Amino acid sequence: MSLTRRELLIGAAVAVRFGAALQPAAAATLRRYEYVLPDGHLYVYDLDREFRLVKHVKLPLTRYGVRGVCGSTATGMLYVSYGGDGGDNGPGAMLKYDLRRDRVLWSRSYPFGIDSPAVSPDGRRVYMPDGALSADGTWYVLDGGDGRVLGRIEGGKAPHNTILSRDGRRLYMGGRDHDELEVADTRSGRTLRKVGPLRSGVRPFTVNGRETLAFTTATGFLGFQVGSLATGKVLHTVDLADHGFAWDRTAFDESYCPSHGISMSPGEQTVWVIDGPNEHVHVFEIGGLPGRAPRLATSVKVSSLREPERPCAYACTKDGWLSHSRDGRFVLVGDAGDVIDTHTRHVVAHLDPLANTRKYVEVQFDARGRVAWAASSRASVGQVIGRK
Repeated sequence: MSLTRRELLIGAAVAVRFGAALQPAAAATLRRYEYVLPDGHLYVYDLDREFRLVKHVKLPLTRYGVRGVCGSTATGMLYVSYGGDGGDNGPGAMLKYDLRRDRVLWSRSYPFGIDSPAVSPDGRRVYMPDGALSADGTWYVLDGGDGRVLGRIEGGKAPHNTILSRDGRRLYMGGRDHDELEVADTRSGRTLRKVGPLRSGVRPFTVNGRETLAFTTATGFLGFQVGSLATGKVLHTVDLADHGFAWDRTAFDESYCPSHGISMSPGEQTVWVIDGPNEHVHVFEIGGLPGRAPRLATSVKVSSLREPERPCAYACTKDGWLSHSRDGRFVLVGDAGDVIDTHTRHVVAHLDPLANTRKYVEVQFDARGRVAWAASSRASVGQVIGRK
């Protein structure tokens, strides 16, 4: 999936179709949007106006397969990784998108795979895992300005998902084929701690605001685990079969992750986890942690996860993904396309492009149209109460 120079130049000439401008009304202090990226496209939805579609941008290069997206509050830029995630899928690329001016600034190809990255608070560094099909454990440090390689940090095998701490000093690295969640110091590149052993690799995960607890999912496991970031030990293993949600393993590929989506509410009262085989999202109360195990509060039926994503370059199975809106009002269900109201715990909207992707992030604009906040990774992590 290597990209030619001509293809990279073509990708910079994006086509934009407006349903409405993204300039907030003068009376509003903030306007919030969800940026949804199925292969080859970018759709923008207004969270404040019942998820109305306000923009569709064609991104021709990403037809090779979007693998991740992250946004920089400091610079107002979006970074989209696309192409191969290593191994038989080959190397990949990353493009830089100006959120305020709605244009691709550049696209850069690499001799290694790409996956789901995170960007530093100052926007100067993008931490890029080199792909779930890669045989190594390398996260590349890329320059946020021009995309060049600045360094590397070693983590778990088959680098896949990434979370960066609020201050940018700790890198949380999820290796798909590695049974420990690894945490590294971004300044020295050294491993600070490991959590595990976990169930069959690290798939989607999240951490709480004080960075004391990690919540991880695993290949072939319907449920999640809670680990201590202080001791590295697993504290609780929550098996959804114990709550009456069984699944037939033989009906799925051996690499399938049935709980491919986990999200923590901003106030850290609940953790939401996806149940692909049964097409539900389960809500667990976590107020008793670390001593008391998470308690199932309710389950929400969501739209079908049976059909493959369309359009899709590869890895088209609807594995799912979950994220909270920053204010905690909504949970968006990737690959199902549903939006859940966290108060009523009912589905209140359905977005067709979201039913065909797991890659999406929230972006907020101020009254002057400047980027006031952008999600630094796809993962929804907890927030320490009292911090903005």
